[in-house]
Amino acid sequence: MDITTTSLEGVLIIEPRVFKDSRGFFMETYNQNRYTGAGVDIAFVQDNLSYSVRGTVRGLHFQINRPQDKLIQVITGKILDVVVDIRSGSETFGQWEGVYLSDQNNHQLFIPKGFAHGFCVLSEFALFAYKCSEFYVPDDEGGILWSDPDIGIDWQVEHPIISEKDKNFPCLSDLSREQLPKISYA
Repeated sequence: MDITTTSLEGVLIIEPRVFKDSRGFFMETYNQNRYTGAGVDIAFVQDNLSYSVRGTVRGLHFQINRPQDKLIQVITGKILDVVVDIRSGSETFGQWEGVYLSDQNNHQLFIPKGFAHGFCVLSEFALFAYKCSEFYVPDDEGGILWSDPDIGIDWQVEHPIISEKDKNFPCLSDLSREQLPKISYA
């Protein structure tokens, strides 16, 4: 597999080997030995699957006391996957990165603890799968307003479909250090 770093430290684009022939294709979506060798030495404890229609924006989500590493991929469709650095003390705090994930490019995105995460569906629908290093705890969830003007994410959709919860998250500048993920970061 090929690994590409991004402008945000620790966020990696992973391109697994895909074996194609006239029948279709085969790829390993996760192999602990291979990922550990590539620096993704994480014990994943929960897998999630999400189905969303075109124009859906989900996020920006994170957990405060039990932050999660995530390994993300799209099974069907195309999304713009977005991460925002919310690690206190980080040189790139408040900056975002967007990566296209699709059933055509078969790329994965590794997101370490300390980042808010969201995505926008650019195809008719998308089936989105991801692994998490911590269990989801509803009372531990935090979020940032998807349209925070200080972050300035270009979601590439004119009329997004957004949940009421996501519409009511605060801007990053309105969050105290105690409301951000508890991680060790210099």
